[in-house]
Amino acid sequence: MASNIKIRVLAVALALTGCASIRALAQGTADSNKVAIVSIQDAIGQHHRRQKRTGSPAAEVCPQTGGNEDLNDDVENLKKQLQAQGDKLSDEERGNRVKTISDKQKVLQRNYEDAQNEYQQAEQEIVNRLGKRMMDILEKYAKTNGYSVVMDVSNPQTPVLYASPNTNITKELVDAYNADSPAAPAAKPAAGNAAARPSGAACSTSSSYGRHCAQKP
Repeated sequence: MASNIKIRVLAVALALTGCASIRALAQGTADSNKVAIVSIQDAIGQHHRRQKRTGSPAAEVCPQTGGNEDLNDDVENLKKQLQAQGDKLSDEERGNRVKTISDKQKVLQRNYEDAQNEYQQAEQEIVNRLGKRMMDILEKYAKTNGYSVVMDVSNPQTPVLYASPNTNITKELVDAYNADSPAAPAAKPAAGNAAARPSGAACSTSSSYGRHCAQKP
């Protein structure tokens, strides 16, 4: 999952920063020689991970799972019953039970795939919003600090062959983003089963299919 998020972050970074240096150049300040590099991919990834660590209920998005936990328990119970009673059942009854288990497993798999797709779409939406806002913060930071050009070194098409480490403003950009963001409330321990979840959201906690949640920026 982490590698998929990294790929999506890179895709967003490439889409957002292809004209970053041109935009900064067009709005250059008095110091026309002040140039910086930044890794938008790293900046987006760092802030995304920071949001996940806050554990804020307002930042949690859970795909609807359609009762996967109950369905998974039902399948497991049917398997145990079949294993315990299998030699006492007629061929027809055994076949019916096997088919019932198979049908429920197919439904469970479809529910899981739907939940995964919903999770990935929510993650992509979050990264897209985060990336657009990151670009606004970058523009503001570049203007404030007198940079005429900022080049994204996470974009493989950016023609940067060498850059001094002190020209890398990725950390400064992340700090500026965090400073501009509302402070996230402290994480609260879960109370009971689903009391801590935001209304309208449901997370699967079944042993087979796990819990899938994303974070908003």
